[in-house]
Amino acid sequence: MGTSAVVRARFPRLTRNAGRPVAWLAGIGDHMLFYGRALKGVPHATVHFRKELIRLIAEISMGAGTLAMIGGTVVIVGFLTLATGGVLAIQGYSSLGNIGIEALTGFLSAFINVRIAAPVVAGIGLAATFGAGVTAQLGAMRINEEIDALESMGIPPVEYLVSTRIAAGMVAVTPLYAIAVILSFVASQFTTVFLLGQSSGLYSHYFDTFLNPIDLLWSFLQAILMALAILLVHTYFGYFASGGPSGVGVAVGNAVRTSLIVVVTVTLLVSLSVYGSNGNFNLSG
Repeated sequence: MGTSAVVRARFPRLTRNAGRPVAWLAGIGDHMLFYGRALKGVPHATVHFRKELIRLIAEISMGAGTLAMIGGTVVIVGFLTLATGGVLAIQGYSSLGNIGIEALTGFLSAFINVRIAAPVVAGIGLAATFGAGVTAQLGAMRINEEIDALESMGIPPVEYLVSTRIAAGMVAVTPLYAIAVILSFVASQFTTVFLLGQSSGLYSHYFDTFLNPIDLLWSFLQAILMALAILLVHTYFGYFASGGPSGVGVAVGNAVRTSLIVVVTVTLLVSLSVYGSNGNFNLSG
């Protein structure tokens, strides 16, 4: 028996704990290699798998099968941002009213919806709808050996299954996020003006004054980065799912948990890099 085998036999808990950092680093390496292969295959996938790409764009935006009855990702993300915009207006109007400046509710909507609320809520909605669906689809294909069948037919599975979904997500995320931002603005204005009774002109004045177009551009960039990260995470867990149908469920759960962490992390990093120095904001008057 070798020295390493003797150490493992005498100190099993120590050897398990010592191997965890190595396994964790190996897992990160597997993620990075897969992400590199998927991104590298996007140009080839957009040229050779156009029909699949168009189908996936429609599936992301409007849903497929029974999900089409409720609109898929568009309706889910739209409803979430509508609710978030309304809650922001109610809380902002009430909190600002305690110190006599409820007139600034329009400023709060223009500031928080663009920088925090709409990107985070849209990312969560994308992870919970299309992201989870991608993991389940790829996981089912893996356990049914459909991915192995694609390889046997000479079709590159990463490009056909993963790169096409990444390209479709990048195409669909811009109009999807535009709808989300608009609905958050509409919800905040409707709640403040029609439900809480603030003057429409007063709300529009502060909203238009503090709505910075540069912030909107950064917000769209943040949404694109979140969508890319979410798609990479969910395709990885689905592509390497194992353990039968229960393994697919485990993969979906792991992917959703990881993508939620990614959404918050991307929001933090973008906020630090863009607004961390001066914030691009000046409240005066």
